[in-house]
Amino acid sequence: MRLFVCEYITGGGLLGSSLPPGLAREGDMMLGALVKDAAGLARIDVVTTRDARLAVPALPAECRMIGGDEPAWAAWQAMMQAADAVWPIAPETAGVLTRLSSLALAAGKPLIGSRPDAVDLAASKLATVERLTACGIVAVPTVPADAVLHDTLPPGDDGWVLKPDDGVGAEATQLYRRRDDLLRALRAAPELRGMVVQRYVAGPAASLSVLCRDGRSWLLSCNRQDVVIERGVFRYRGGVVGGLEARRSDYTAIADAAAAAIPGLWGYVGIDLVDSAAGPVVLEVNPRLTTSYVALGRAIGLNPAGLILRLLHDPVEAVRTPLRVTPQRVDVTLVDA
Repeated sequence: MRLFVCEYITGGGLLGSSLPPGLAREGDMMLGALVKDAAGLARIDVVTTRDARLAVPALPAECRMIGGDEPAWAAWQAMMQAADAVWPIAPETAGVLTRLSSLALAAGKPLIGSRPDAVDLAASKLATVERLTACGIVAVPTVPADAVLHDTLPPGDDGWVLKPDDGVGAEATQLYRRRDDLLRALRAAPELRGMVVQRYVAGPAASLSVLCRDGRSWLLSCNRQDVVIERGVFRYRGGVVGGLEARRSDYTAIADAAAAAIPGLWGYVGIDLVDSAAGPVVLEVNPRLTTSYVALGRAIGLNPAGLILRLLHDPVEAVRTPLRVTPQRVDVTLVDA
């Protein structure tokens, strides 16, 4: 199988604009982990693309450099046509992951990832929370930011979080402890009104690494996230994959319910939540690889790419096997050379 791994951030998606160091680092980490896992499988040849401003990665893959006036989307489409399957690694922001996924399906290639309808839903934090809540899953109360100006604000004893509806990670995520401060910010910056506001939920930040297909799930690891708040701004620094395995029983129920609520989820899916004093509260669903994938293979002692590719032919139940999870640290902080 000739497998095209399309990592958006480092693979040419930001040609013509600056490369955010943090996102580029996380993109490289996920690309490296996935390529090594996939290339370690029998009869898999991996191909990928690379922003010409970056160094060629030392990976077991054929790498096509993209730069200058070459449009990345045209190059990716050609790469898809020449591949046997397509595995996108991309943010949901601005419909990027939906577009890549749809392009792969239009090329008649197996898509190693969630279906476009599921990506579209999960891309919106508001729509995701509404779907999960309708299905009986405890999710954080979320409203459009512009509605806050009309007295629609979720109860929040500890404050409120303002974030992009389709953002990734802790991108542009701000905590407001006082209602008046939030209102003042929204009135002063009209562009913020297209964002969403969520009640701030205190408690350990967690994420789930899940395999999904046809509304069924297999929880691979329960992860502790390292998220700090600096001057009201959230910052994601990594975490410990398998660091919350003591909570597996409760988290398995969440993974099962989320997969059933969004049956188009396929392959690797990340679920972010807060383990509040009242119990787990889901924040969002990520229909794609997350940074936790970087240490997932070490944590579970299995090749996760191999497990995911098996879903092309087998249901989740046939892929599931007993796990022994060993916690593994992932650090995404930039270190000055």
